[in-house]
Amino acid sequence: MHPAPDGSTGPAAHPNDPRVGELAEGEILRRILARLGEASTALVGPGDDAAVIAAPDARVVVTTDTLVHGPDFRLAWSAPYDIGWKAAAVNLADVAAMGARPTGLVVALAVPPALPVSLVEGIAEGLRAACDAMAPGCSVVGGDLTASDTLTIAVTAFGSLDGRAPVLRSGARAGDTLAVSGGALGTAARGLAVLFERGVDAAGTPIPLDASRLPAADAAALAVQLRPTPPLAAGIAAARAGATAMMDISDGLALDASRIAAMSGVSVDIFSAALGPNSAWALGGGEDHGLLATFPANVQLPEEFRAIGRVLPAGGEAVRIDGRAWDGKPGWDPYRDWDERVG
Repeated sequence: MHPAPDGSTGPAAHPNDPRVGELAEGEILRRILARLGEASTALVGPGDDAAVIAAPDARVVVTTDTLVHGPDFRLAWSAPYDIGWKAAAVNLADVAAMGARPTGLVVALAVPPALPVSLVEGIAEGLRAACDAMAPGCSVVGGDLTASDTLTIAVTAFGSLDGRAPVLRSGARAGDTLAVSGGALGTAARGLAVLFERGVDAAGTPIPLDASRLPAADAAALAVQLRPTPPLAAGIAAARAGATAMMDISDGLALDASRIAAMSGVSVDIFSAALGPNSAWALGGGEDHGLLATFPANVQLPEEFRAIGRVLPAGGEAVRIDGRAWDGKPGWDPYRDWDERVG
């Protein structure tokens, strides 16, 4: 985690830090672009009306995700750097889930005028750092800046299949092995629980949380929640190994597995022993941003993946745990789970 200088998870306050509304759009963009670096992957980068990105095999993988203050992050909890990092990570994970290589990001920022310019600069720094760390060669190639009452970050990510077929959600077949790649599932959900348990005041209002004062396990979970590191290279490895279906695990293992099952016309059986002690967190939590994939039974799994279950013919429950229907938390649904009263 990249905390604010005061050690908290919230945005830092700097002396003489102007508000967004005090500067012209051109000056704000200049500060952002100075922190994004050169758009090395683009034939034409920031500065024109649109970017131009090479498409080596004439196909382009495109995905988009929006992070909104409240349901997706809280300024009291996330340093600007972490907000930018996470905005990049969740989109890069979706590109990887198609078996593709990320090639560029377009980022639109809607920023309340009263927020400090350093916050926007920190978001830009996080975006660049995430690309450099997880997808070398990928960078922010353009975007937009506007005013809004609610801080919102919309990212569109592009990727190249480099001649491979895309790995869809619809290819799983009975007899396939169900496998995952990434860190311990459920860690991000535990981190979110830490925020709601320790990062609120008596009235339930989010407040900055000093991670250095947390038990080591809680601090580690918090870092995973605030700054996820999806296993991007594993997506390409899965495609090369013959994965039949794949997706990013963003809304909880049980819910995301049910999506593969529905798209493929199958059911899946997850082995709880393969999930470790945090199986409930893994199944019903979210934001792990690992990769869930299926492979033919006779295929050796790539070293980045570990088996956690099997694919069965359709019939009965779409997702089973050790042969029984999953009756726990169904996973994250923003329209069901978002509570604006604690935003």
